[in-house]
Amino acid sequence: MARTKPIDRAVVQIWRRQRDLITRSQALAGGMTEAGLRSRLRPGGPWRIVLPGVYLVHNGGLTLGQREAAAVLYAGEMSVITGYSALARIGVRVPPPEVIDVLVPHQQRRQSEGFVRIHRTIRMPEQPLRSDGLQWAPPARAVADAVWGLPDVNSARALVAGAVQQGKCTVKQLAAELRAGPNQGSGVLRSALEEVADGIASVAEGDLRKLIKNGGLPKPFYNAQLYVGTEFLARPDALWPDAGVACEVDSREWHLLPADWERTQARHARMSAHGILVLHYAPRRIRSDPAGVVAELRSAIENGRRRGPLAIRVVPAG
Repeated sequence: MARTKPIDRAVVQIWRRQRDLITRSQALAGGMTEAGLRSRLRPGGPWRIVLPGVYLVHNGGLTLGQREAAAVLYAGEMSVITGYSALARIGVRVPPPEVIDVLVPHQQRRQSEGFVRIHRTIRMPEQPLRSDGLQWAPPARAVADAVWGLPDVNSARALVAGAVQQGKCTVKQLAAELRAGPNQGSGVLRSALEEVADGIASVAEGDLRKLIKNGGLPKPFYNAQLYVGTEFLARPDALWPDAGVACEVDSREWHLLPADWERTQARHARMSAHGILVLHYAPRRIRSDPAGVVAELRSAIENGRRRGPLAIRVVPAG
């Protein structure tokens, strides 16, 4: 068998900069021949094709970082990674992305392929983040792009609330993305943003909000901060201050650690000690017995209003 021609050092330097990846055009421009490429890409050869025109220079699996780099090599140098991949890059807690979402200029005729999902847009990020030689969408844009692909408001609410609570972006920035983005398919993001702006932090709290609204109950303060004088008291899920009634969604899903659960119970005790009636509901009951929950809340609010307001200062959620 004829010996394989040694690869020029310039070509090796290219793939070392690109996490063991190289494009067809780069390899040919570096002096490789068509025959040399075919030899390395043959079945059982030392290289393999990971995307059209993008090659891995060994036969191992792709890491997440290599998938991201390959996506950009395939999509072009102006491309920007967005969605779950961009959110994971900045530390937002999201599921491992199955596909890499990439923004490309609208005039660029590049199609989705393999693990890369192409989004052609006339609204490329003006100031993308740069890391590891790749471009990433700013947090608010990445959230908006991720939410547009979600099927329901519960998933969207969890994603939006997570990004906002972790300080990665603000409600104002997300609202700007909502206004600037396409109207088609924006309903899920609009609903999630409305709830998060009201202070809704979880799927369970979102279900509570929907129950209160559909049940015709007076609108409460969501996640407001309560003070007795200058002393911080608590931040209940929902509060009717004129009735001295608070409602809490008791979900182990949102209090995973024993210490979190103990802090929740201590908060409830502090509110009760200052005369606030605290009603507790499991997420399952909110979904399975909405009429019963509404009836109990209505009765508590009516009785509390007859009693009169408490000496509690309320600071609405930001």
